[in-house]
Amino acid sequence: MDSKQTAQYGGITSGGHSSLDYNSYLMVEQLKTLQVCQSEPAHHDEPLFIIIHQTYELWFKLIIHELDLVVELMAEGRVRKATHFMRRAVAIMRVLVQQIHILETMSPVDFLGFRHKLNPASGFQSSQFREIEFMAGLKEERMLMHFKSDSVAFAELTKRFEAPSLKDCFYALLRRNGFTLTMPADGEDDEEGKLAEARVLELCRLYQDEQLGELHDLAETLIDIDELIALWRTHHVTVVERIIGFKRGTGGSEGVAYLRSTLVKRCFQDLWSVRTALT
Repeated sequence: MDSKQTAQYGGITSGGHSSLDYNSYLMVEQLKTLQVCQSEPAHHDEPLFIIIHQTYELWFKLIIHELDLVVELMAEGRVRKATHFMRRAVAIMRVLVQQIHILETMSPVDFLGFRHKLNPASGFQSSQFREIEFMAGLKEERMLMHFKSDSVAFAELTKRFEAPSLKDCFYALLRRNGFTLTMPADGEDDEEGKLAEARVLELCRLYQDEQLGELHDLAETLIDIDELIALWRTHHVTVVERIIGFKRGTGGSEGVAYLRSTLVKRCFQDLWSVRTALT
């Protein structure tokens, strides 16, 4: 870090060679300058709205950080370690599901006091949440194209879109442990879902063979995070409806109607289908 950067970040350098205290380490003073209200005069509830969403973005950043490590650990066959860090990502998602309800302390009238200032910004534009979706296997090209005007976000999302997902990495790990898990070739239809049915029946082994205990535990953490993403969507749409009803989203989306359409999404559908197939 050069002298200019050192001054900018409160004299902090790597290696612990300079004085360090709580506020400088966490850059608290800099953090407190990042809540910039758009309303004039600043509406009392706008900082609440900003801080909740900034906190979401920090948690999203940490989830991505943990999932990147999980991918590395699965590639190395370190199943227990991968499970450990998946559980951390799951614990963070549990916080996110509860955090959204703080917004319910804001009345609909209070939100309308500054909502018009948010146009055309929208939660739909959270590139980090899309990164998490892409990493988990929910890859929709239209979502990628939505960020084409943001060169930085588009480049990062393109990398995630083209990289193997958590599901791909998990299936590769299972194949190295004796599973077949045949997938349709690119551009090939899975006629009548026969390949999916065969995968699900094979995945039942995770729940029937005690010697596969570590792989079973990892699979369950994937179900955990999938369930919590779905719960986050459900709680999110409920809170949004409570505050703005069925108004259109600030970014031009259909608001609650669009959010409700996302509730059926599943990242690890085969693992959900196993529940039905088990006998």
